Amino acid sequence: MTNSNQTPVIGIIGGSGVYDIEGLTNKRWERVHSPFGETSDELLFGELDGQQMVFLPRHGRGHLIPPSEINFRANIDALKRAGVTDVISVSAVGSLRENLRPGMFVIVDQFIDRTFAREKSFFSTGLVAHVSMAHPVCSRLGDHIEVAARETGIEVARGGTYLVMEGPQFSSLAESELYRSWNCDVIGMTNMPEAKLAREAELCYATVAMVTDFDCWHPNHDDVTVEAIVKVLLTNADNARSMVRKVAPRIHADATAGTCACRSALEHALITGPDARAPEMLKRLDAVAGRVLRR
Repeated sequence: MTNSNQTPVIGIIGGSGVYDIEGLTNKRWERVHSPFGETSDELLFGELDGQQMVFLPRHGRGHLIPPSEINFRANIDALKRAGVTDVISVSAVGSLRENLRPGMFVIVDQFIDRTFAREKSFFSTGLVAHVSMAHPVCSRLGDHIEVAARETGIEVARGGTYLVMEGPQFSSLAESELYRSWNCDVIGMTNMPEAKLAREAELCYATVAMVTDFDCWHPNHDDVTVEAIVKVLLTNADNARSMVRKVAPRIHADATAGTCACRSALEHALITGPDARAPEMLKRLDAVAGRVLRR
């Protein structure tokens, strides 16, 4: 089953600047190679008050990679190879609700995946697996993030549905209204298939959705300026760094982490029998699924 004695390593996936955290020591950028291709960037390894941290700029430093071209499989595989156990995804989103105002953080608990141009699984012909996505994020991590955000003074909403669109264009008004009718709360372009792949890799995963503006459904949306959005983005980045500083010791001290259900997501997921599994798939999945494949 799971390893209850595994030392936690926190992975942060987010934009440039989130990894520039006061107190981060022993920093080094290092390329982690993956059989699924190139990651978005090198990984930044460091320590925060004794807690091991790994940061990955989702779009690369300088924001070079658009959402549809992110190699999500390589990113998650590399984090797993780097020893990461707990992933906090920090993402800018638009709001689909009047009460979720720019500057607020939403700790998402559900997704609707409307992407269509991305590789969404580590598993394929030669080794088939089906993991549950009924509850796509780690509630244990969400609890820690909520406490840390409130301690930091961040206005935070616990729970919400994140509609993940393909992009890179934003929604039409008709689409925005459709998503509101589905009871979605925020909209963005990056957390799928990221969350699905984290589940396949048996990583605890939680999303912090940082609201930058209202989506185009809002009557005042056209009055929003780039200057205003950039100001919110910078404030959100400051708050995200503060939140990470607060949440790290909570995750570090969590004695229940080793028995979290996220870390045994593959326990009954493999469908292909051992004798029929393709050797090349076993090799590619040595990090993602090694726990169950090495039996």
